[in-house]
Amino acid sequence: MTKKVRTYFPYVLLFAIIFLVGVWYVKWNPYYHKAFLAASKHSIGDSIISGKAAAPPAPSWSAAWNYTVSYFKAVWQAVILGLLLGSLVQILLPKNWIPKIFGRANFKSTALAGIAGIPSMMCTCCSAPVVVGLRQRKASVGAALAYWLGNPVLNPATIIFMGFVLSWKFALLRIIAGVIMVFGIGYFANRWARDEEIPESFMSEDHNNDEEQGNLLIRWMRALLPLIRDTIPAYFIVVVILGAVRAWLFPVIGPAWANSLLVMIGLAVAGTLFIIPTAGEIPIVQSLMAFGLGVGPGVALLMTLPAVSLPSLLMVKRVFSTKVLLFVATSVALVGIFSGAVAMLFF
Repeated sequence: MTKKVRTYFPYVLLFAIIFLVGVWYVKWNPYYHKAFLAASKHSIGDSIISGKAAAPPAPSWSAAWNYTVSYFKAVWQAVILGLLLGSLVQILLPKNWIPKIFGRANFKSTALAGIAGIPSMMCTCCSAPVVVGLRQRKASVGAALAYWLGNPVLNPATIIFMGFVLSWKFALLRIIAGVIMVFGIGYFANRWARDEEIPESFMSEDHNNDEEQGNLLIRWMRALLPLIRDTIPAYFIVVVILGAVRAWLFPVIGPAWANSLLVMIGLAVAGTLFIIPTAGEIPIVQSLMAFGLGVGPGVALLMTLPAVSLPSLLMVKRVFSTKVLLFVATSVALVGIFSGAVAMLFF
């Protein structure tokens, strides 16, 4: 073992332990038990948008606050884990690892990053700090986006829940459309962005152990505090706003409009903007379809709700250009609409 490898090894091992313990505690263990609930009851809970009712509450401060509380009760542990991993990526992993593995504007880097995102199983808001950390360590646009989208869209636990609760046809379509969404958006975003660089003023300082000597805790704080400042305030504010107006985004749909193309487009856009916890799309769609929503709009929501949201887009705006984020949001909505149309034809 070379001296350089020996120097890196304790830091890489520490990162691996924190990742494995954190993801096991926050994701893997709870989802393992929830899978049995999904299999036995064909449900994983009530819709976070409307509960057991047909429609969400009318816009009000009460509706905003109740949604905000429910949402953060579901995700606070994952948010903390995301901030922890996003900061530790910058100080524990060797500086050349991220550019070497995820730094090229080609399909290989995009594919590796998308696959790497699957085990963490986070929503895009909780994984946003990790994406910021990856971009600060010079991951390419496409690779960072594939990692970001791969977390929720190809989440294996969510797909298993979906099979038990909705049907395995929905789960299969989620896999096929999810692969197209994750790897397609990442690949074409590289072309769209021409591998743009983030501003030098926002690049991570050289916190690596072999390049900057100093207290590890101090270097961690230098990575963590700006990450919190740049992601959390906008995140919280927009969650409150979306919670208040969710009745406008998800109105009651009558039987005559159950499979309307207009409704499918509207819900695809609403799903792209709205924010939910991991796997929250399943009870939402289950509830809406029980009250008469058609399969096409339902599938459009299954694809768009987990993929991105207005808060998650704002959380990563410092490391992606506006044109890239508009491309991502538009592409997510279009994949949702296309998936809904396919479902109407074959389901």
